[in-house]
Amino acid sequence: MKKILIGMVTVWVLGSFALQPVVAAELKYVVKPVAEKKVKQLPAGPLYWWVENFPTLAQAQAATGPDRWNPNTVSYDGATSLTAEVAGKVWLFTLGPKGGSTPGGTKVAEVGPVPVIAASQYLLRVNHGYGPPGAKTPVHIHPGSEAFYVVAGRLGQKTPDGVKHVEAGQTMNGHPANKVMQVFNSGTTDLTALIMFVVDADKPFSTPAKFP
Repeated sequence: MKKILIGMVTVWVLGSFALQPVVAAELKYVVKPVAEKKVKQLPAGPLYWWVENFPTLAQAQAATGPDRWNPNTVSYDGATSLTAEVAGKVWLFTLGPKGGSTPGGTKVAEVGPVPVIAASQYLLRVNHGYGPPGAKTPVHIHPGSEAFYVVAGRLGQKTPDGVKHVEAGQTMNGHPANKVMQVFNSGTTDLTALIMFVVDADKPFSTPAKFP
């Protein structure tokens, strides 16, 4: 009888450890780039991210406008707009002045003002972040700002200044460059978020960090 009990306990303990990696994998906060471009120069500020929906991807792409020649940099300046299909919708993200909009689009949100950085070239990127309740990113920094629009669920962000939460349909503006942060799902349902970046293109996009 004693041998049977010991065997049952051993199986239970081993089974518990075997399940741990599965649970950890289920709580992973996934981040995927969906659109990005590099530009030599940003429009005159202050700048805001316009978040808009379009009926089709082709219409959104046509609305962004062509690149333009800049004699000061002797190069083409890319339009500061990015298009993507996420969560069953077509999105157009444009870095521009407050209150702006794109003909043909439906404006969903505006986020800003975007913290200013100085760089020889800028990376504009939109990530799709998602995960179940409790999922979180590693603690990290970026060489620029990271703004959020929550499509579904509840997003949390921890920084040395404290913890903030954003509900579905709301936004969170980005912090200055190199702000230590951790992003997580602070709700009870799956999180879907769109994350907009303006960072120094010549520096690592993300670097592991620790809270002070």
